[in-house]
Amino acid sequence: MDYATFALQLLLAIILGGLIGWQREKSGKAAGVRTFTLVTLGSMLFTVISVNAFPQDPSRIVAQILTGIGFIGAGTIIHKKDAVEGLTTAAGFWAAAALGIALGVEWFIEAAVAAAVIMLILLLPERKLFR
Repeated sequence: MDYATFALQLLLAIILGGLIGWQREKSGKAAGVRTFTLVTLGSMLFTVISVNAFPQDPSRIVAQILTGIGFIGAGTIIHKKDAVEGLTTAAGFWAAAALGIALGVEWFIEAAVAAAVIMLILLLPERKLFR
């Protein structure tokens, strides 16, 4: 394993996850910089472990990352009388995990572009476009 590449993976996971978390925190959501950074970082670490320790079938651990993120995301969704809250944050966890996985397989450009698209989507006005 190349330690310079691993350092870049760590740095990008912290930056990209932190940016998404910053947007959620700025919007007054419960999950913020720390949570999104940990999701991205953890997903990246599990992917690096999977690729290096189990090169014959690295997809097993990656699949379980998404299952785990599904449980975390489900815990953030709150149903109220006529509304559902936390759905965007849950989807953000899923996207942050995907960024971590991309970084774990050294798709740096792809992860950066995807993070930019995620940020653009999160910056859209918080209202329904169609009724």
